[in-house]
Amino acid sequence: MSNFIFYDFETSSSNKHWGQIIQVGAILTNDNLEELDRYEARCRLSPGIIPEAMALIVNKSSPKMLKEANLSHYEMIRQFVETLKRWGTATYIGFNSIEFDEEFLRSTLFQTLEYPYLTSTNGNTRGDVLTLARAANLYYPNTLKNSINPKGNAVYKLDQMAPLNGIEHGDAHSAIGDVIATLGVAKIISKKAPNVWKSSLLTLDKTQSLELIKNELYFCTNEYFYGKSRPYIQSFVCQHPQYQWPLCFDLKHDPNTFLNMPVKELASAMKKNPKFLRTVRHNKHPIIMNPSHGNEFDEYKIIGSEKLKARAKLVNNNKEFAGKISLIKQEEAEEKEQSKSQEDTYNEESIYTKFTSTEDNKIMPEFHSVDWDKKQSILSKFKDERLKYFGKKLTYTEKPELLTKSEYNLIHKDTARRLLSTNNEKWNTITRTYSEIDTLRDKFQREGHPEKLVFLDEINAYVEELEKIYSSV
Repeated sequence: MSNFIFYDFETSSSNKHWGQIIQVGAILTNDNLEELDRYEARCRLSPGIIPEAMALIVNKSSPKMLKEANLSHYEMIRQFVETLKRWGTATYIGFNSIEFDEEFLRSTLFQTLEYPYLTSTNGNTRGDVLTLARAANLYYPNTLKNSINPKGNAVYKLDQMAPLNGIEHGDAHSAIGDVIATLGVAKIISKKAPNVWKSSLLTLDKTQSLELIKNELYFCTNEYFYGKSRPYIQSFVCQHPQYQWPLCFDLKHDPNTFLNMPVKELASAMKKNPKFLRTVRHNKHPIIMNPSHGNEFDEYKIIGSEKLKARAKLVNNNKEFAGKISLIKQEEAEEKEQSKSQEDTYNEESIYTKFTSTEDNKIMPEFHSVDWDKKQSILSKFKDERLKYFGKKLTYTEKPELLTKSEYNLIHKDTARRLLSTNNEKWNTITRTYSEIDTLRDKFQREGHPEKLVFLDEINAYVEELEKIYSSV
């Protein structure tokens, strides 16, 4: 078994394409979850980034920290990447990391001329402790202690879970503090719900996960929505013709109702609730359990294991049904593609529109290995115009004096135009941040949080500084 890398980021914004990682925390462990090494760093906010006020309040990053940290953003990311390479092949784990931290990391690596898929290629795999925690409490209640919200649902927030479960993790919402808490939660699950932990190790790799789903006659997995985890005993039907996700039949339904339906009638039935067809996103670390675990829940217990098995065989053996499902999903995907927005995609958000070529990927290490005065000639070797664009932007933030006057003015004016925009942009603007500050000020005054009001004033003054700089362009 490979080592684990538990990691977390604090960011200037929740927007993965336009925000910035401002703090990194990571702990390397062996397969017994014993710490081997750790990395933590904070960086300055790059030119052209306007932070969200609430993000800074949550992660306690003052404007002074954003201006005076020793490392630039590029320097911190380079340091972090080199640390990960030194640590070697591993399984990357965070808390809600597959939906947030990993996406932020991919976007950051893409924009700093590094191969984006570091966590899921070259033998590396990835998992998510949030997914694990929800599954553990579903199949083995009280594995973890949770606070309960006003709706009666368990709260899965690290800053609340850590103290309830006796995890000392220092400063909540610091990157390394959250990593310590995540590791602590993983240790509890591995000890108190070992079957869930072992099952989770089988789906860290998407290829292995897909094979498991396809090869099992039927299995139990869980989904989380409306504040609750829900179990589903399912059987594989087919893969989505475009997205490749496994489409599976929920065995609480009688397959005989659907197997011989004409395509049009079946398509209509697929839109009705409760859904008989469910999507298992095999690349998002699903927890695949033995179907016997589902028998603990009334809706499946009533049916009984023999009938569930018989239903699974009906679904598995009906290739015609799988073909009809595939056809319907293909038509849906084509319709969705046609109705897609025709808005231009900015370079910053284009990571999934086109993969970087093998040739360009080989040039990336060369760019990072040379001094800044030599990086400009390396940029000209890239075939992908997006990479040239990011390279110029990196030069603008790190060594602007190396740009020609026209190159500098082009980037500087474009940055000012974006930040000073009064439109509802995809990125954070100065106007939007002022509005956010006003809203938060009213909220904190009502709730009596004088310390947060002081913090807001500091953020407001910082944004005013930035506004002055860019208004003079």
